[in-house]
Amino acid sequence: MTLDDPPPDDLSASVFRHQPIPPPSEPMQYRAIGLVRGKYVSSDEQFTRGTLITMEGTQLNAVLLGRVMSLVKNHLQLDREYLWVVYPRVTQGRLDQSLHVQIVGVWEPEILNRMEIGADPATSPSVVDSIPEPSDGYFSIRGEVVFVVPETENVIVKIQQSPRKKGEPEKAFKLKLQGNLPPRALGYFWDLEVQRQGHTLLIQHATSIAIVPPRKRVNRPKGDSGVPSKPRVNFRPVRRTVSTAVAPPRREAIPKPIKRNQSGEDSPSQNPL
Repeated sequence: MTLDDPPPDDLSASVFRHQPIPPPSEPMQYRAIGLVRGKYVSSDEQFTRGTLITMEGTQLNAVLLGRVMSLVKNHLQLDREYLWVVYPRVTQGRLDQSLHVQIVGVWEPEILNRMEIGADPATSPSVVDSIPEPSDGYFSIRGEVVFVVPETENVIVKIQQSPRKKGEPEKAFKLKLQGNLPPRALGYFWDLEVQRQGHTLLIQHATSIAIVPPRKRVNRPKGDSGVPSKPRVNFRPVRRTVSTAVAPPRREAIPKPIKRNQSGEDSPSQNPL
């Protein structure tokens, strides 16, 4: 199975699920989701991109996704701290590989109750009153372990994403975690409970689920790779017959004899006319 789909447009969906991070729907369901309490500060250039300043002062690059933009603009006070529901990401291909987050929701029971369709706060009890307070910094990471370095306690987990549109190929991203896993963890699907400390995601509890089966290779027809194929040119070797016969040596012409007359002068051998 692939990563959880983005949250639906109905922002009160979190209320009906009764918790910000629900249990996985299947044993091998990929996902990477967590909670960060802090204050969102938008950039001067774009409201949907900014910084999430955590309670301890860590600054995380952040981006708002989906309908959460309307929630932030119309129902939240940006000078306050909230418990945000986020997708963790690590910048790929860079040396720093700092943690950044994609904000997909906020866990604020009072606000979510007011937004629930048909709910009257004065007469209806809160559906989240009996739920324990979610933990700041908790992350649920579920995916395939593809890299383990016991000496430095570095673990890299690969998370598959489902295609957003029909016909698109599946995508994947990787997260760098800190912690101890057995050397034979490679190639297995793991359910990891992680705690954020600054820009680091520390493994608190790990459960091996099953070995990840090899992915099937898609055989594409010739010329369907997306790149125009170059016409093939068949070069046939030209056979050249090399003669091994040795040419006979060149003979010089034999000079004709010259007759001498009585005076001793040379004269041609032919008779005069």
